[in-house]
This record gives sequence, structure tokens and C-alpha cells, in this order.
Amino acid sequence: MLVETTNAIATLTSGADTLFLLLGAVMVLAMHAGFAFLELGTVRNKNQVNALVKIITDFGVSTLAYFFIGYFLAYDKSFLSSAGTLMSQNGLELTKFFFLLTFAAAIPAIVSGGIAERARFYPMLCCSFLIVGLVYPLFEGIAWNGRFGVQEWFTSQFGAPFHDFAGSVVVHAVGGWIGLVALTLLGMRRGRIRGKQIFSFAPSNIPMLALGAWILIVGWFGFNVMSAQKLSGISGLVAVNSLMAMVGGTLVAMFLGKNDPGFIHNGPLAGLVAVCAGSDVMHPIGALVVGGVAGAIFIIVFTMLQRRPQIDDVLGVWPLHGLCGAWGGIAAGIFGSTALGGIGSVSILSQLLGTLLGIVIAVAGALLVYGTMKKFVGLRLSQEDEHEGADLAIHKISAVMDDLKS
Repeated sequence: MLVETTNAIATLTSGADTLFLLLGAVMVLAMHAGFAFLELGTVRNKNQVNALVKIITDFGVSTLAYFFIGYFLAYDKSFLSSAGTLMSQNGLELTKFFFLLTFAAAIPAIVSGGIAERARFYPMLCCSFLIVGLVYPLFEGIAWNGRFGVQEWFTSQFGAPFHDFAGSVVVHAVGGWIGLVALTLLGMRRGRIRGKQIFSFAPSNIPMLALGAWILIVGWFGFNVMSAQKLSGISGLVAVNSLMAMVGGTLVAMFLGKNDPGFIHNGPLAGLVAVCAGSDVMHPIGALVVGGVAGAIFIIVFTMLQRRPQIDDVLGVWPLHGLCGAWGGIAAGIFGSTALGGIGSVSILSQLLGTLLGIVIAVAGALLVYGTMKKFVGLRLSQEDEHEGADLAIHKISAVMDDLKS
């Protein structure tokens, strides 16, 4: 009787954890719609279809890369066994894969916003496969699975491992710095420089941009809270810290961005990016400050980039994800400390070095993948295709049917 009761409790626990992770996976999957609509609302009308198609096809390619290669590299587990074996613990390991896949597939979604309006379709899909299958899992395994002894070294040297609860560095900083490499190799969009002046292209559809931001904001609570990966680890602190960081980013963006709707809707995303790492160890007031600083980082750096000819980052993925994610990794070591009302068990040196390691792996991997693809295949649309727009050049259809001549 005792054995039966114990088995029943174990089954109920694994079933609850599986459902918990499944709900998180669905919420983060929905965030990819947010990425799509945020990009759609930002790019010009002639590139809106391409924005939608890139996000969903990148997700498909990422799924194959992560299922067959990436998950094994990060966690030393594969799914090349019978379905009966995979059903162990209510299929908990499979659901964990699904949840973590939605994180991995965010990397190409982040990159997509930076390279918009001038990238070739299939070469970029191939790059997405290689990034998700080989580059991203390298740092993911180090940070979240203790691979290669790096975390043990941080602990022995600085008293605590590198802490990234929900991916400020593992997902966002890595994705943002990969995006920086890709968009730099592509070069600026044609028409941005006229004579000696640099021109910006205004967002094409503010309502769609706002819709994308709101979808991302709602899904982010699954991204952060469900990173506990089991029902017993759920934390209201994570939820409220996410809320406070979102609000901090929004309000700072409102003031610094002078009521610009594009800035205001990216401000909360900057705050949420930054709070991921330390959302489980910070005090809510600390999370508010972290989000506010992230909002300022995004506005200041994105504005600065609009005046520089070297970098054409369409959605600002480098400041939003690359820099705000790095800030979040470091901030976890500052505001997670007991001196500032945090829970503790963090080290500022571990956070700093762990963040730098993530950036180094991202940049090196991106240079290898995108640099090789550029040399042997090419990354950029032809001048004619870029002028026509990716919608007609690649997909042979416009976002608005009235734009097509019958």
C-alpha cells in the first residue's frame, strides 16, 4: 500500500511538472508571434510578409537543429529511443525539450529583426540551423548544465556560480551579439545614406508594432516564471520582479523617448530582457531600477546608432537584447546581493565573467557561421531585389493585395 501511494504521488508530481512546463512552452511559443508582429510593424510595407515568414520558418528549422543536435550538446540527452521510453515520467523530458526549444528558437527571431529588409532567405535559414544546433547550445550547456567545469571554477574562485535564471545572457545577450555580427556583415540598407546625410526609415505600422510588443510582454511571464521548470519552484517574486522591470523600462522610455510610440513599446521589452537573469533573487525595487536602466540603455544606444553609418540595426536588437541582456547578467550580481535587499548566493565577478564568456562565444560563433556563409554563398539580396522589397522578390506576394497590379 505504501509503495502504491508513493508511486501515485510520483506520477502526480511528474504529471504536474509536465503540465507546468507545457504551459510555459506554449506561452513562450506565443512570443514568437510577438517577434513577428514587432518586426512587421517596424519594417517598410514591402518587407512585411518576409518578416512573418522568417519567424515561423526559422522556428521550424530551429526545431530540427535543437532536436537532433543542440539539446544533446547542451544536456547530453537525445530522443533516439522508443516512444515508450520517451513517455517516462509523463514525457517530462520531452516537454523540457519543447520548453527549452522555444528559448533556443528565440535566437534566430532576435537576429531576424536586426538583418531585416536586405537578407537572402535560404542562406539565413541555413545560418539559423547552425546557430541553434551548434553555437547557442555551447553556452547554454555551460550556464544551465555545468558543462566543461566553468561553473565549478566560478564557484571555487568567487563563491558562487554564474547565475542566469531565465536567460538575460544565455538567450538575449547571445542573440543580440550574434545579431550584431550578422547585420554588420550584411551592411546598411540602401537608401539610408544620401550624400553625406543618414536617413532613418519610420515604422510602417505602429498598431502592429504595439501588438507585437504586447504579445511579447504577456508571454514573458511564462518565459520567466516557468523557468523554474517544476511546479514546486514557482515563485511570485519572479512574476512581480518581471512586472516591475517592465514598468521601469516603459516609464524611462516614455521620458527619454519623448513619447515616441516605438520607444515606448520597446521600453518594457528592454526591462524584461534585463530582469530575466536575476528575477528570482532581486527585490522588486531592485527590479524596477534594473528595468529603468535597461530602458535608458536601449533609447540612448539605438538613437546613437541611427546617426552612425557603420551599423544598420533595423529593430535595435543589439541594444535591446545584446546590451540590455548583458546589463541584466551583471545586474543580477549587484541587485541580487543581500546588501541591496536580494536573496544572495550571487557573485558580481562570476556575473561579469559569465556575461563576457557568453558574448565571446556568440561573436566567435556568429563570425564563423555568417562569415563562412557570406564568403561562399552570399547573405544579401541583389540591389534590384532589395529595391523591390523582400515580399515580392522572395515570396512573390505583397502584404496588401491592393498593392498588386492586376
